[in-house]
Amino acid sequence: MSSHAFTFCNEDFLALPSGALFWPAQRLLCVSDLHFGKASRYALHGASVLPPYEVYDTLLRLDQDIAEQRPKAVICLGDSFDRVGASDDLDPRAREWIIRLQAGVNWIWIEGNHDPGPLNLGGTHMHEVAIGPIVFRHIALGETATGGEVSGHYHPKATVRAGNRAIIRRCFATDAHRVILPAYGTYTGGLNVNASPMSTLLATNAICILTGAKALPIPRSKTRL
Repeated sequence: MSSHAFTFCNEDFLALPSGALFWPAQRLLCVSDLHFGKASRYALHGASVLPPYEVYDTLLRLDQDIAEQRPKAVICLGDSFDRVGASDDLDPRAREWIIRLQAGVNWIWIEGNHDPGPLNLGGTHMHEVAIGPIVFRHIALGETATGGEVSGHYHPKATVRAGNRAIIRRCFATDAHRVILPAYGTYTGGLNVNASPMSTLLATNAICILTGAKALPIPRSKTRL
């Protein structure tokens, strides 16, 4: 099995190798930081021009995760678009693809710091949402959560040594109170799990679940800056 099963707040979850989180009991799929439109933002501001394929690459992986997990609900955990108004720039094919993925699904756009969620693509728009003991929000709170918290924003990544090589992977970062999701979007960087503020947000016994061909758990203590 390529996914990694783990328990959080007495609930069973799957960390998918794509970077999506699945909650089987709720049939809920959660992704964070899609950052649709990053390539177009770079072009608008005269930065290095990136190939404009990141929307389709991200949508393809999301389509595959939805087809495999068959969720009843999808939560996009903020920064779904790279800037306010970026959803207006979607071409018809991408717009139709997103609308098709929403069919028969309770689709929730969580407000991010880059955008408040697209207002012209259907779904429900919320600042955060609580399901049972778990709150889904874009940015982790600094204080210790009393229940459980699933968030994104920081684009966690981990560096591990393999002989003389350093392997850097996007990762889930989780402890008893928090799960911080990796960025799901194709053109997204990352913040090392040992760098501030994640170094203080997470407990010393936090686990990193590396993404890639297989979701692989590793103690944060085994990772490097």
